[in-house]
Amino acid sequence: MPLFLLSLCANLIAVMRDPSWWAIPALLAGWYAADLASGLVHMYMDYKPTPAGKGLDALYFYEGSRESDHYKALWRERMAKVGPLDRLVYDFKNHHPRPHALGRRDLWRLIGSTVILAALPFSVVLNVLAFSGLAPGWAAAGGVALIVGGAFAQYFHGALHREHNPWIIRAMRRVGLLMSPAAHQLHHDTLQRDFATNCGWSNPLVNRLFRAGRRRGWFDDAGLEPAA
Repeated sequence: MPLFLLSLCANLIAVMRDPSWWAIPALLAGWYAADLASGLVHMYMDYKPTPAGKGLDALYFYEGSRESDHYKALWRERMAKVGPLDRLVYDFKNHHPRPHALGRRDLWRLIGSTVILAALPFSVVLNVLAFSGLAPGWAAAGGVALIVGGAFAQYFHGALHREHNPWIIRAMRRVGLLMSPAAHQLHHDTLQRDFATNCGWSNPLVNRLFRAGRRRGWFDDAGLEPAA
């Protein structure tokens, strides 16, 4: 996390070194792109089947206390059988019947994999492009918006399922840079629309893509819950 923040600060310095009015539309475009990425990833994760034969259904349909030692031991045992991607897929599905569980997770659990696999590498590449002069300041601004929106997408998602949030989240909602819990509830009502979890600007496009994929049989309801 410190390395990511350092790289991000370097990109902000690059933006300030080469100011331009073009940075404003670039920031908005980058924020839209991050929202679109959140929607596409969410759609994929919701409907991608979990691996069969790993017993993840026992976790998903567990009827006892999820704070119990038995559940925690079962969670460790079953998660040891699957890879990082399948753990993420399971997490997306698991929050549908119990959405507030997502809001209780700490920051690093929500964004750690995204930072390591995507945001940090992309930020470092932008460092090189910006300080070598290959990317002007306005392009770096758009890149920063995309990086921040992408890195914190799952944190923003968790904030939609949390009653108390930092002031910055509330302020960003008031100006439309983040969506409201009521807007996100439209997704949970059907699980067939409004997959974006940042600001929701891209939902009209994502909804069209989902309907087109659904007609082609790409998004089967069987993928919404873990298999035995």
